[in-house]
Amino acid sequence: MELGLKGRRALVLGASRGLGAAIAKSLVAEGATVIAAARSTDLIKAWAAELGPEYAAQIIPLALDLNDFTSVDSAADWVIAQGGVDILVNNSGGPPAGSVLQQTATLWQTHFQAMAGHVFHLTNRLIDGMLGQRWGRIISIASSGVEQPIPNLGLSNGIRMAVLGWSKTLASEVAAQGVTVNVVLPGRIHTDRVDQLDQGAATRQHKSVEDIAAASRATIPVGRYGTPQEFANVVTFLASDAASYVTGSTIRVDGGMIRSV
Repeated sequence: MELGLKGRRALVLGASRGLGAAIAKSLVAEGATVIAAARSTDLIKAWAAELGPEYAAQIIPLALDLNDFTSVDSAADWVIAQGGVDILVNNSGGPPAGSVLQQTATLWQTHFQAMAGHVFHLTNRLIDGMLGQRWGRIISIASSGVEQPIPNLGLSNGIRMAVLGWSKTLASEVAAQGVTVNVVLPGRIHTDRVDQLDQGAATRQHKSVEDIAAASRATIPVGRYGTPQEFANVVTFLASDAASYVTGSTIRVDGGMIRSV
């Protein structure tokens, strides 16, 4: 299938590793130019170099710290000055683990800005170019916790619900102008973040990490964790011409883990 991504420009947040890096690489492989953003660009430069000179030429590292409004706004200024983007992949890091009762007002406010408020602002800054050309893709990475809350991830479960509501509302506002807005939910995708969560669960429950991982895999119908590339494949499709009639949707990439209809 020709995805129509050759010549498109994308901004991928959190692109230094994990899901963000996999998405950036997948878009590049389809011919897009990718502005790969993260707090530090060292890891981006490293994985870009591993792809070889042909693909590396399509990758533009950009320092962007979602915790810092000035950094976000300055990055938006730079992207707009470069001609804007056709595709925006909103991918923020996960907040610290902990129950809802453990969270203070300061923690809620701090992590809301990094995971939601600053993402909303960045999208508003960049969407005008998409609306002007009547083509755009906004894809936000959330968590399976918005459909089935994950124990001990109170901050994530709460804040990512705000991203879900914002995305659905925005989708209805811009659909007629050729811009699609979707949310993708990773289940247990094998990244550093999942390894950290498994390690934390092992410590709390006084079990081995392998015992925790085995119990987690047992809840997934396909019987294993997903790979970052499997997740990136879905995001890449949503970024394409082929997905022009998919908007306002929440799409699971979870191996069947979420049991609700």
